Amino acid sequence: MTGKQRAKLRGMANTIETILYIGKDGITENTVRETYDALEARELIKGCVQQGAPLSAREALTALCEKTGAEPIQQIGRRFVMYRPSREHPTISLDETLQEQGR
Repeated sequence: MTGKQRAKLRGMANTIETILYIGKDGITENTVRETYDALEARELIKGCVQQGAPLSAREALTALCEKTGAEPIQQIGRRFVMYRPSREHPTISLDETLQEQGR
């Protein structure tokens, strides 16, 4: 993923709500399933690591990306953003960004 593509996704993430929360139990099998389903439905999701969680936001982002096949986009403080194109119904197109780079 290029820097321009990542920048486009960061901009899109500014307007979305946080839908994934990592709590005191850390990353469970349920959390991974929920993340996978959310990525399939939305492609770009924002998560937050709560105060009592055993991991940092960077650790949670890295682990979830490994387990779901997603790309880490951004991590600021306790919040993070990840992206994975939907396998069945992709809606976010990064091709325009690639075409802009060719100019």
